[in-house]
Amino acid sequence: MAKAPRPPAVAGQFYEADPAALARQVEACFTGSRGPGSLPTPQRSNERRVRAAVVPHAGYVFSGEIAAHAYALIAADRPPESVLILGVDHYGMSRGAALSDRPWLTPLGPTPVDSDLVRALARAPVEVDESAHLREHSIEVQLPFLEYVLPHPKFFPLEVGFGPYDFLDEVAKVVRSAIRGHDVLLIASTDFSHYVPPSTADRLDHMAIAQILASDPRGLYDTVTRNDISMCGIAPTTVLLAVLQGMDARPRLLRWGHSGEVEKMREVVGYASLVFESGPSRSPVK
Repeated sequence: MAKAPRPPAVAGQFYEADPAALARQVEACFTGSRGPGSLPTPQRSNERRVRAAVVPHAGYVFSGEIAAHAYALIAADRPPESVLILGVDHYGMSRGAALSDRPWLTPLGPTPVDSDLVRALARAPVEVDESAHLREHSIEVQLPFLEYVLPHPKFFPLEVGFGPYDFLDEVAKVVRSAIRGHDVLLIASTDFSHYVPPSTADRLDHMAIAQILASDPRGLYDTVTRNDISMCGIAPTTVLLAVLQGMDARPRLLRWGHSGEVEKMREVVGYASLVFESGPSRSPVK
């Protein structure tokens, strides 16, 4: 029997609820002044260079253009077999690491879940828990981008709650085992500093970004926790870095920015778009 899809929780709040308006909004994220500057190329490579990405999850008006930098590169690659989106537990709804095993709806339509990989991933400390996903936006806001840049994507969502480093490393081991032998794109959904002056966000966020660029999961975890950096997605991002250990996946920062670039505010939220690529190095983004 077909599983009832998860309805969108933040359509009309974080992004447009009307399908046509949402498609235009996604396109505007690519063409806007803070975005990559053009729509994704219709020409795809025969290779897949982008192995993983770190992208923000605020309302599209604030962070969508930053996220579009990573999705533009994903659009230019050969499509992956499946996409694992690692999200945040903003509401404390999960018991640690929660999967969903049903399609997810957005105004652009349903995104089918990869049930085979959900089953492979559903072992302690990871479990299927649909209730943990009902209100959470960090995974949902990635789906319109994913639906725009990939033809008929399959995905599997994993909400990761904050916990000790050893717990996050254990989640990463389960993920690494589950995706072995599969062509999976990994996405970690996170914003960076929350409600601090722009100069503070710049300083603190780049401390965390330096650890991501060093591909150091423990370094990221310790830097964020010791310096009290309000990076909401420290858990999923730490898991992503731990999964990538030993893989051919070189990190690259595409764009950092903050909400104050959109409208004047004394305290801002920081955002960054990064990718991890295989193959020859590409020129860094200026």
